[in-house]
Amino acid sequence: MNPIQEHLSQITRRHFFKTGGLGLGTAALASLESQHNQAQAAPTEMKATGGLPGVPHFAPKAKRAIYLFMAGSPSQLDTFDYKPSLDKLFDKDLPEEVRKGQRLTTMTSGQSRFPLAPSKFKFTKHDNGGEGAWISELLPHTAGIVKDISIVRSIWTEAINHDPAITYICTGNQLPGRPSLGSWLSYGLGSMNENLPSFVVLTSTWSGRQQAQALYNRLWGSGFLASKYSGVSLRSKGDPVLFLSNPPGVSAKLRRRMLDTLAEMNQNEFNAIGDPEIQTRISQYEMAFRMQTSVPELTDISKETKATLDMYGPDVHKPGTFAYHCLLARRMAERGVRFSQIFHRGWDQHANIAGDLPKQCKDIDQPAAALVKDLKQRGMLDDTLVIWGGEFGRTVYCQGKLTRENYGRDHHPRCFSIWMSGGGIKGGVVHGTTDDFSYNIVDKPVHIHEFNATILKCLGIDHKKLSYKFQGLDQRLTGVEEHHPVKEILA
Repeated sequence: MNPIQEHLSQITRRHFFKTGGLGLGTAALASLESQHNQAQAAPTEMKATGGLPGVPHFAPKAKRAIYLFMAGSPSQLDTFDYKPSLDKLFDKDLPEEVRKGQRLTTMTSGQSRFPLAPSKFKFTKHDNGGEGAWISELLPHTAGIVKDISIVRSIWTEAINHDPAITYICTGNQLPGRPSLGSWLSYGLGSMNENLPSFVVLTSTWSGRQQAQALYNRLWGSGFLASKYSGVSLRSKGDPVLFLSNPPGVSAKLRRRMLDTLAEMNQNEFNAIGDPEIQTRISQYEMAFRMQTSVPELTDISKETKATLDMYGPDVHKPGTFAYHCLLARRMAERGVRFSQIFHRGWDQHANIAGDLPKQCKDIDQPAAALVKDLKQRGMLDDTLVIWGGEFGRTVYCQGKLTRENYGRDHHPRCFSIWMSGGGIKGGVVHGTTDDFSYNIVDKPVHIHEFNATILKCLGIDHKKLSYKFQGLDQRLTGVEEHHPVKEILA
């Protein structure tokens, strides 16, 4: 049998209808020019294009999501998981019955002892409309939004080192090659804006220890899905997207003609071999052309009010900072970007928590809280999901030298804290409990697959039904084990 003909015979109806939409370059240019000065449509008026039939599976509470990812893993003991009884145990050895033989990283496995390191930072109980929430002095602005967030203190993972852990929580598997959360959302739900990507990634500058774990584009990659579902990374210097600007002497009309000719050539190639990635390449060229207008408008914050800019803090005026990116995330949400993810590095405090952690928290505290408040005052929080967290937690025992004023913490996968807010999430909730050492979960554990299932639930997706056939298996973001969304924090 001719393999080319066999492949072409199996092309789906969706591929057929996608190929029928080519040759509209002139119309696209005319539409682009006519919309150049138009204000963006209100989020409630936007309708999704693309996506899978029957998705969302039920009425979503959130139409879009913003994920604030603290790469390197924040210390739950110094932020959200208050353990006052540890103070009297300063420098005592971690009891073996607490550790229970847990494997350690090579960074602390050779230590002769594991001395307990209470947090040096003060905690205050804040009124969240319920039983109250204990928040570290390092996060005063986050403390101001406790009525709008759910704090989950009982997240856990099996991964103990950064690369597999961050790959695991972002893609659902410790091994590279799987689609990221944003790619699954783009694949299932489609796009709400034809002039911006459905999935955008921002990597922020940070103020703590500058030697940080690398970020790989597989964290926002599409894996075995078509590459058009990958996240588009916006840069802070030069063109936000590489080659976004036309070269000198190349006008928009000339660029349009070049793309039309290239589309014809690619279409001929697709007709010959039937590779769906050719169609992806065509659509990416078209998106890049439309982004020449949409991205500069997106990143121009000059028309934001002084009150809004002040709310995000002084760093909002510096491109590349977390504050600037939080404001961009709100602007992207207004313009129909389905999923934006901000990576803030430098949270890997194996030493010098006293020096580095306050800087990291200062970077993110005011902007993250401002994002929630900004969305709320614009009437967007009800249908925008906001997520804050890292890939695992930190140990209660000290790595290296321990003093009352300074210490370090190693990786700890058994428990860590995140918070969520907005569409589909109850405000004023503190979910899950760890033991007196913030070492083991004693009530309401939440695996990272359940955490991702909860995110999908807010966006109207049954995580068991969003799958893709690959290597003979129905692949899912949440794996094949039995997992459930966290009902206690769902609105």
